[in-house]
Amino acid sequence: MGKSPEKRNRVFSGVQPTGQLHLGNYLGAIRNWVKLQDSYECLYCVVDLHAITVFQDPKALRASTREVAAALIASGIDPEKSILFNQSRVAAHAELAWIFNCVARIGWLNRMTQFKDKAGKNKEKASVGLYVYPNLMAADILAYKANLVPVGEDQRQHLELTRDIAQKFNNDFGVDHFPLVDPLILQEAARIMSLRDGRQKMSKSDPSDYSRINMTDDTDAIAQKIRKARTDAEPLPVRVKDLANRPEAANLVAIFAALAEKSRDDVCAEYEGKGFADFKKVLTALMVEKLGPITGEMNRLMADHTHIDGILNDGAGRARDLAAPVLRETHEIMGFLGA
Repeated sequence: MGKSPEKRNRVFSGVQPTGQLHLGNYLGAIRNWVKLQDSYECLYCVVDLHAITVFQDPKALRASTREVAAALIASGIDPEKSILFNQSRVAAHAELAWIFNCVARIGWLNRMTQFKDKAGKNKEKASVGLYVYPNLMAADILAYKANLVPVGEDQRQHLELTRDIAQKFNNDFGVDHFPLVDPLILQEAARIMSLRDGRQKMSKSDPSDYSRINMTDDTDAIAQKIRKARTDAEPLPVRVKDLANRPEAANLVAIFAALAEKSRDDVCAEYEGKGFADFKKVLTALMVEKLGPITGEMNRLMADHTHIDGILNDGAGRARDLAAPVLRETHEIMGFLGA
């Protein structure tokens, strides 16, 4: 029996092994990745080459790579159904990135807002890798001729650059080689904000561990962080629109709704009039129920490095098999001898 049309669509997505994965990563991306496995051919990559645009302690990088892989598996990424690997094991990423460094224009990269945000006032001291990071991102996707990428708002600009690179390569050589990648628009992804500031996105890089729920947090840590999460003195309203000027309250409602897979209006209607002392208790119980099994499985997986490394090694082999013919064809198009 042939594959359904959906199965022929190939999805690529990656996550950096820097800092601990948190609730925002899970609700905003990973949970949706799990669902995609049933409809698409999926490659999920721990992007350790992207991580080294800033210095990484080698021991910590190895540990974090395994931890991210464990989190993805524990969340429901099936290494038999999808391809799970770490980026540095597949040389095609770095090789194709160099080719794209020669295709992309400096003016394109100068417009990338993420470089400006990450480099800040010290851009002269930033690594060249940070500047050309979007070209490596394009290589990640196009090495497999993936045609769909689930992206958040902060990655849309990079995806547009990937399309520009593919189109320029195709035009330069008069071929139809690389696909023009489309964003994969999922059902509204949960945008989870900091527990300390409801106007800032939950982040691995926030200096306060109380700003986020890490996927490795145990029951006591979750309870303490939710108890200390910033709110206000007003009770929950009947409609979510009445939380418009209450960012911390709105964030906790959004977290509850995402975990319970309900609408925020339904959550407000259910808990209308309750104060946040009571709401935090039910939110904590729900969070422990949803995250507890994932954390337990992560801990089990991380205790067996050989098993995790075997999964990543197998995934890398499968990824290399997909990338090899794409790279060979790219060499032939460009006129490299030995292609």
